[in-house]
Amino acid sequence: MQMTYHISKSDRRIVGEITLAGSKSISNRSLIIRALCSENFPIHRLANAKDTQLLQELLTSPKIVRDAGAAGTTFRFLTAYLAMQSDTQILTGTERMKKRPIGVLVDALRKLGADIEYLEQDGYPPLKINAPKDLGKTHRLSISAGTSSQYISALLMIAPVLPRGLELTLEGNIVSRPYIEMTLAQMRYFGVESRWDGNTIKIAPQDYQAKEFTVEADWSAASYYYAMAAFADELDLQLNGLFKDSAQGDAVLASMMEKFNIQTEYNEKGIHLAKNNNALPPVFEYDFIECPDLAQTLAVICSGLNVKGIFTGLQTLRIKETDRIAALKNELAKVNATLSQLPDKDGKQYYQIEGQAIVKEIPIFPTYEDHRMAMAFAPLAMLGDIQIEDPNVVEKSYPDFWLDLGKLGFEVK
Repeated sequence: MQMTYHISKSDRRIVGEITLAGSKSISNRSLIIRALCSENFPIHRLANAKDTQLLQELLTSPKIVRDAGAAGTTFRFLTAYLAMQSDTQILTGTERMKKRPIGVLVDALRKLGADIEYLEQDGYPPLKINAPKDLGKTHRLSISAGTSSQYISALLMIAPVLPRGLELTLEGNIVSRPYIEMTLAQMRYFGVESRWDGNTIKIAPQDYQAKEFTVEADWSAASYYYAMAAFADELDLQLNGLFKDSAQGDAVLASMMEKFNIQTEYNEKGIHLAKNNNALPPVFEYDFIECPDLAQTLAVICSGLNVKGIFTGLQTLRIKETDRIAALKNELAKVNATLSQLPDKDGKQYYQIEGQAIVKEIPIFPTYEDHRMAMAFAPLAMLGDIQIEDPNVVEKSYPDFWLDLGKLGFEVK
């Protein structure tokens, strides 16, 4: 029988201190870089996310078959890493993972000399990854910039160990640029220089330098607390582990939430959240192309505060852990809010979130095997009792989420 949590909160008071786990995105990049480095080095505050633990385990696994489960970043980064190794591996995942495309990355790796076979459906996992046949036969690649930034980051991280390095040209509009910049910034920390000229990123062959590294906390995880802050009548919240000069694109959250009266003050430990009582805007319009992981939380915030949301830049949400647009539409409807697609404008897709969220008769929210669905909808418990199905899905990125909610006065049963 599937587990369900009943979540309630007797007041709208958010007062306390939470130490956030390390960023999964930064942790996963640092693990791949360490694996590509000739020397070991310590990584402090590595994310305790299931995806990160799994990547760490699979990088050193002696097994021929490596199962990445539902971890998309882990699967994509490992595809590029294993394509450079001298033995044969099979990389697989969950049934949902087998429906998530990998063809763009495989095509690019094959052009570099990788020997990769599809074991089931062309363009999708699972993969048989053999030793490369002619590694470095080219050092120039073009890839659609509208594809997942994880494909691009996977290629960039292996670039310095390729015989001739890599010149990667991004064609079209770039999706999630901050994630690419995060990758290059981490590579730079470990001694790898790059040049981004126009649409082309150039990385010469060079060695990663082993250096002690500390992972900053996860801004995506912070977004759920900003939602609670937005719904709070009384707010005094400290979130530890976040950096002001963050490499994470989701750090834009701090300025984004000013529109919802949340003030962010940086301090030695992280950030402190407070709020004013200014009038809320009637409409919140935002392009999430550079921070798509924030879209679910902001949709819930808009509905909870009865602010009309006009969102664009959501094209990658359909190929995440679930079709996040469809999932949002289904679940917002349970609290009297709607998500609908608007006519395209200037070549962009637009979506509208409308309606005041009303929590009654204890709505039950399935999580679609998607950690962000669970955490984005949890703050609605401040408006009335809710239930979350398969709550342990949060282990993917934030295993202590429900414990941390308890520290703020939520009752989780």
